[in-house]
Amino acid sequence: MWSVAALCFALEPFVVKDIRVEGLQRVDAGTVFASLPFRVGDSYSDEKAASAIRALFALGLFNDVRVDASGDVLIVVVQERPNVADVDFSGVREFEKDVLKKALKDIGITEGRPFDKALADKAEQELKRQYINRSMYATEVVTTVTPLENNRVNLSFSVTEGGSAKIKSIDIVGAKVFSKSTLLDLFDLDAGTWLSWYTKSNRYVRSKLNADVETLRSYYLSKGYLEFKVDSTQVAIAPNKQEIVITINVTEGERFVVSKVSMEGNYLEKQDEFKSLIKIRAGEPYNADEVAQTTKAFTDYFANFGFAFAAAQTKTTIDRKTNRVEIAIQADPGRRAFVRRINIAGNERTRDEVIRREFRQFEAAWYDGEKIRLSRNRVDRLGYFKDVGIETVEVPGAPDQVDLLVTVVEKPTGNLSLGAGVSSAEGLGLQFGFNQDNVFGSGQSLGVQVNTGKYNRTLVFNNTNPYFTEDGVSRAVDVYQRNSKPYADVDSYSIESTGTSVRFGVPFTESDTVFVGLGYEQTTVVEGTYLPTAYSDFASDYGYTVRGFPLTLGWSRDTRDSALIPSTGRVLRANSEWSVAGDLGYARATLQYQQFYPLTKKTTFAFNSEFSSGVSTNGHTYPVMKNYYSGGLGSVRGFQQGSLTTAAQRELIDSTGYSVATGGATKLVLNAEVLTPFPGGGNDRTLRMYGFFDAGGLYDPNASIALDDLRSSVGVGVSWVSPVGPLRLAWAKPLTTLYNDKLQTLQFQIGTSF
Repeated sequence: MWSVAALCFALEPFVVKDIRVEGLQRVDAGTVFASLPFRVGDSYSDEKAASAIRALFALGLFNDVRVDASGDVLIVVVQERPNVADVDFSGVREFEKDVLKKALKDIGITEGRPFDKALADKAEQELKRQYINRSMYATEVVTTVTPLENNRVNLSFSVTEGGSAKIKSIDIVGAKVFSKSTLLDLFDLDAGTWLSWYTKSNRYVRSKLNADVETLRSYYLSKGYLEFKVDSTQVAIAPNKQEIVITINVTEGERFVVSKVSMEGNYLEKQDEFKSLIKIRAGEPYNADEVAQTTKAFTDYFANFGFAFAAAQTKTTIDRKTNRVEIAIQADPGRRAFVRRINIAGNERTRDEVIRREFRQFEAAWYDGEKIRLSRNRVDRLGYFKDVGIETVEVPGAPDQVDLLVTVVEKPTGNLSLGAGVSSAEGLGLQFGFNQDNVFGSGQSLGVQVNTGKYNRTLVFNNTNPYFTEDGVSRAVDVYQRNSKPYADVDSYSIESTGTSVRFGVPFTESDTVFVGLGYEQTTVVEGTYLPTAYSDFASDYGYTVRGFPLTLGWSRDTRDSALIPSTGRVLRANSEWSVAGDLGYARATLQYQQFYPLTKKTTFAFNSEFSSGVSTNGHTYPVMKNYYSGGLGSVRGFQQGSLTTAAQRELIDSTGYSVATGGATKLVLNAEVLTPFPGGGNDRTLRMYGFFDAGGLYDPNASIALDDLRSSVGVGVSWVSPVGPLRLAWAKPLTTLYNDKLQTLQFQIGTSF
């Protein structure tokens, strides 16, 4: 409340000789004096007193304000609002308490701020709004205000959450052309599936419903129903606040066919180039998707010449008697602009330079749409972000300038594994693995693997700096030491290897990189029981300890639209290795081709082929430790990892019964996959299922590629971009098997696509 003492008895105007303020505890007196409409020496009036009271209440710092007079001294009496000492919650399970505290802080309730009853009511409404956003309509909030000394209060919010309201049904009234199931498959919201616990697709969210309605409208427009409209959207909540019924009323209208497509406006004297971008075809049903693709292609093409604000719009002329429509594309390039500044947001961990160095659009250069799209794809292919977006922002007062706002959503890029084991043979063994693709936000990758088992020991260190030089030359360093003893018998053989290598990658184009490197390696075959024939033959030919200096040369081209979830583009790789010095004499090479085709908006076909082969270059046998391995995830699913054998190995198994897979000098792998959203997962592209066909085989040195030696399998699997990396689970059924193959129906991997 507010009052004026003079309202009870009128005060005659007088000249103010002094002003006193009473009741202040924390508020500075200067704050009060600055809000008063009079000063010492001014004439007092009731109107000025009322104005002073209103001004002081407007500060939001006082519960009560009075103005009185004692002689020619004006007295302002205030009662300060209590300050909030602490904010606490009880009964909260759905949210982290910090999330709710931030929501209350945004409306003015936080420690150290003044408090009144109106704010408490506002806080309750805000908390309920947070829960309503998660479909928890039955949530109740009770506020307890506890007075403390020094005019402070504690606020405690007791929350009774209740259950989440679930969508009971979604009905589309007026839909006749398409089935209800076809239309509802377009929606992110649904009435619940067996996977709703993960997708939460049966929780009503207004923004999601609005998006689904727009998707419905776009679908009809893409099928020729140019006058389709949504008449109303009704959301009914049951009295128990646990069930929601959604009803969408639509009018489909008639289907229209395009009779003519024309171009109007300024096309920079490049009409033929623009005409080739038109996706709309006369004689076919009107398709809003093709219209949108055409106008976007026009604006993108204008952007390649610096016209950042180009507009391309369509004007339709409808003939309802014949259900035909004429489309005129009107283009206005607008003004040419250059990029003033590139701003980056969302990179809490990744350094700005890691993103900026991928940009091909530069500041103070003419706006180039093609370079901006290329920059966006390069940043996305880093694999550090869930999402990458670029927005063009006008610069106020500068019609020929724009800013680019790059917004990224970071994802975890590290993987840490720890383990320990005790056995009678090896004693205590510790395992440690660490891999970080964006260590300290620098864009470099760092990996360490350690295994301290008595008979199987490993120490591996690798580091890749993608920008070893400012020009984008990368450098990769590997150092390793491995001790492998396949059998627990103390007298069994073992393989010891030590090596290091350095490799540089030189970019020649935006998508082509050439790699060159040199390494040193030493391998020792320690004699013992169970030594495979392949290794004993190798030791007889080369000796038990060999050294080599392999020179590597490679090339890669990557045009995928995404490193994690590609839907289009291809990857080409060619890698070779040649032992230029040392005891070993060999050369080997790998060729790989991957292609991704978008079958629909949600479905992708992926193909992978890989051919690897090695030969001896010094008259000796091809070194067994340079063999290729196949089988399992990454090659031929349905077979144990690295278990495929060559024809010679199968003959050895047949004659001796001794089974060991030591790889082959030549490897062939073919993979085909069809990836689609996981059933019940809605449109979530990070969780997909896939069907696959694999084929592959291993071959001995100098052996011809025989298709009869290929193993093959079919199956289904699940692909999930999890917080620890791409996760793939596959169930496979082998189609073609050979003697003594080791089968494995269910397989699991955290790694790359194929």
